[in-house]
Amino acid sequence: MAKAEVPEVVVARLPLYLRALEYMAERGHDLVSSSALGAEAGVSPAQIRKDLSYFGEFGKQGLGYEVAYLRSQIQRILQLDHCWNMLLVGAGALGHALVNYRAFEGHHYRIVAVFDSDPAKVGQPIGHLVVEPMQGLCETIQAREVTIGILAIPAESAQVVAEELVSCGIRAILNYAPIHLVLRPGIRVSYLDPVASLQSMSYFL
Repeated sequence: MAKAEVPEVVVARLPLYLRALEYMAERGHDLVSSSALGAEAGVSPAQIRKDLSYFGEFGKQGLGYEVAYLRSQIQRILQLDHCWNMLLVGAGALGHALVNYRAFEGHHYRIVAVFDSDPAKVGQPIGHLVVEPMQGLCETIQAREVTIGILAIPAESAQVVAEELVSCGIRAILNYAPIHLVLRPGIRVSYLDPVASLQSMSYFL
């Protein structure tokens, strides 16, 4: 089945299954039922079976799933059989935290460059990297085969910078700026806004 035919909500749940399988592998589990996997991932067994059916048959009736095999298949589906190079725009406090977030590389993602428009930050160390000027954006994207951009900048700058990233070849953006980006079709954007999440939660408190 083509990727376009798989609902986005299904794809969004695959990392939950992968994480649950990784935890189970660490605990020495060889087999897992859809019920046990669902309990670990916070998803119903029926939903797991339906989601996985979009990509093939992975389990055996009465036995469940082989943990190592299902984990490798989900990694393949999510294209985690190689490392994805990313660049970060924004060398502030959030940018420093993201560069030093070691879990990225453990999950096949690697920040290979950091950019900022502030001359005072350019040339300064940030983790194992050095902050670069925005003028070198396109050259770095092409030379280091970067396909994912991360925005950790103020909202008022995000749209312009996002458009520049796309024009230089970036195909996906992880956006921490509290603004909706309007980009051409085919560009994937994921939004992470902690304040919006807190505001939603506070309604229920």
